[in-house]
Amino acid sequence: MNIALPLFLGFLASSVGITPPGLINMTAAKVGLKEGRTPALVFSAGASLVVVCQALIAVLFAKFLDKHPEVIVLLREVGLAIFGALTIYFFVAGRKAKPEKKEIKLHSKRSRFFMGMLLSSLNFFPIPFYVFISLMLSSYKLFVFEKIQIYLFVLGAGLGAYFAFYCYIAFFKKMELRTQFLLKNMNYIIGSVTGLVSVLTLFEILDYYFG
Repeated sequence: MNIALPLFLGFLASSVGITPPGLINMTAAKVGLKEGRTPALVFSAGASLVVVCQALIAVLFAKFLDKHPEVIVLLREVGLAIFGALTIYFFVAGRKAKPEKKEIKLHSKRSRFFMGMLLSSLNFFPIPFYVFISLMLSSYKLFVFEKIQIYLFVLGAGLGAYFAFYCYIAFFKKMELRTQFLLKNMNYIIGSVTGLVSVLTLFEILDYYFG
């Protein structure tokens, strides 16, 4: 397999996955506006390092699942309950959310690098995301669970995350009007995504038992 392919796929998956506005990329943009580009890039480096670790954990877990397909069925059933609960939570949270604009305030005086690591480590969504992506790529024969392929994919994920953060830092002012709408309706957007995943997972479970 071309060694450039897993690097590119990791880069693409990560940069696309981090593009929607969230706490980490918006914080990176705010740091850039208030303190300058260098502290924001240091913050982004810390956040990207955690993404690398999360992607590695996810791909290794996906490798295990690839060898034990019977576990996937159980995970689908557990996932259906989790995503169903998340869907209800986000839609309820969206109804209660107030429309006023909320500023992200930074009180910590510690290194921006470790702040980036801290905020990124609190976000667990990348792990199931990279599990799904790597399994999907493997099913299409675009990715192989071998050491060099895994390391290149994980490296690409880190570079893609850093690139996405850099874009927020560099172009935040131009994107701010668009991101405000997304931030205001983020609970509904996430709820819709988890709802769609719940429906698709339900169909997969029904197909497994009755198909």
